[in-house]
Amino acid sequence: MRLFHVLSVIVCVTTAFCAALPAVGGAQEEITVQGEIVDLACYMSKGSRGAAHKACAQMCAKKGVPLGVLTEAGEVYLLLDDHNDPGPYDAAKKLAGEHAEVSGKKYIKPGIASIVVGAVKGL
Repeated sequence: MRLFHVLSVIVCVTTAFCAALPAVGGAQEEITVQGEIVDLACYMSKGSRGAAHKACAQMCAKKGVPLGVLTEAGEVYLLLDDHNDPGPYDAAKKLAGEHAEVSGKKYIKPGIASIVVGAVKGL
């Protein structure tokens, strides 16, 4: 009987834990946002952005520093490479430090929103 009780508790805890985990995969929606393409290392640590930071942002992008798009509302979306079509993300790298329109699949995990870049164009 005691073994049954222990197994029941383990099953309940495991079920509760798994239910609390965010879903894997599954984009919430297709979105298009406009804002500045920022290199996240400089933006998050120092607030660096804008025309004065463009050369550094492009250098960081070439080195593989993660990029984001900073909207006028102050939202930051992590930009993700589509492994099946890296062209749009590569285009975003070239626009680091500039304003652009980014379209793609939006994913949200606790604490971070991201876009798998499907299209990008400078503004």
